[in-house]
Amino acid sequence: MHDGRWRPDIRIPHSTGRPVECDADHCVLDKAGYRIETKFSLASWTVIMTQSNSEVLDFFKTRRSSPAIALGPPVPNRSQLMELLEMAVRVPDHGKLEPWRFIILERQCMPRLARKLKERGARLGKSESLVAKAAAVFECSSLIVAVVSSHDVTVKIPSIEQTLSAGCVCLSLLNASLASGWGASWVTGFGAHDPEFREAALGLEAHEFIAGFVHIGTSTAAPPERPRPNVEEIASWAPA
Repeated sequence: MHDGRWRPDIRIPHSTGRPVECDADHCVLDKAGYRIETKFSLASWTVIMTQSNSEVLDFFKTRRSSPAIALGPPVPNRSQLMELLEMAVRVPDHGKLEPWRFIILERQCMPRLARKLKERGARLGKSESLVAKAAAVFECSSLIVAVVSSHDVTVKIPSIEQTLSAGCVCLSLLNASLASGWGASWVTGFGAHDPEFREAALGLEAHEFIAGFVHIGTSTAAPPERPRPNVEEIASWAPA
């Protein structure tokens, strides 16, 4: 009988939809007793999660985004992109709501998006230089993943936590792309924050918004370094 406790395996979030008997070397049961397939054993978990990985640590110490305008072809193909998205969704998600989705914007979409952004910018009274700069980001791009934050308003999980989870997806997609050898950049712009543009250009619903446009491609120049915060100045320890 399943006792409701999580088995110590790596969890792959796809349930078979039925209670089953299984051993901890091949699957994990969720709290309802449903099987969740996994190819990892507890031994694999121990090796993966308890040993330091110097290459991963070096990546996080040195990672840099590429400016969106400095990204060009080639870009990930469909199979490569799906692999990046699979990595991107391995994020904290209180309540397992999955309050986000992706819209893939390929090269053929960009002229339409740039045109609609220019039209919307003019109606909003944005400066010509700002609108031109924002539209150029679409015009020069070959691949963008729009990460859509799609809140579930019927649950008790606070809205801010669902928003933060979508932000985690953006960062995970960015880092997965960089770690895979691509250049990548996470941007927004006034279009991401404008409900009319989001609906007209991307078909978002009223409760949805753009957490980020993640541009992915090949860097045409070395990503610039920038000053980083001094963590000694921003970290503090709470008293006992």
